[in-house]
Amino acid sequence: MFRRCGFVYTDCVLERYREINYRVWESYKHGKISKDALQTKRFTELFEQIGAVCDAKKFNDAFLYEMGKNANLIEGAEDICKLIVSRGKKIYIVSNGIIITQESRMEHSPIKKYVSDFFVSERAGFRKPEAGFFDYVFAHIQSVKKENILIVGDSLTADIKGGRGAGIKTCWFNPDGKENCTDISPDYEIRRLSELEVFL
Repeated sequence: MFRRCGFVYTDCVLERYREINYRVWESYKHGKISKDALQTKRFTELFEQIGAVCDAKKFNDAFLYEMGKNANLIEGAEDICKLIVSRGKKIYIVSNGIIITQESRMEHSPIKKYVSDFFVSERAGFRKPEAGFFDYVFAHIQSVKKENILIVGDSLTADIKGGRGAGIKTCWFNPDGKENCTDISPDYEIRRLSELEVFL
């Protein structure tokens, strides 16, 4: 896929992509660009920076297809999911990701059997942290009281900000111990998923 565009996939290219992708996703979370624009912009910028000549849209389509086959889990994910369900709790996934990729990942994921439902912003018509996204989720899980919900996520600007705005408890998953340089304050912070056991 990479060689067809005239460049070699290296750690340097990956680092540039991650920087661009993070910045573009932040723009999306703040409503500055659409999801369609996000998908091409990240590769258009990358190709410009590394001097590659490639169709960003076609590359993105191929990228999403390959990403959909990747269902690698964070360490401890399956164990904590199994424990949560064994204690009578439910797991819901809320995502801003690209729907075709996220649905494919879930289909191939070993945690699928533990997940009660799966909500993607494209289908909801709103993105995290917008209130409309959480209203959409709450409308589909009416049997669950807000005071019994904990949102766990690695994004302060999407998961934690959105959860606080929706009136639910929040837990920032911060495996690298990053400094919180925002004014967004999570209720809890963890480094490992196994730490969630104390909330069950």
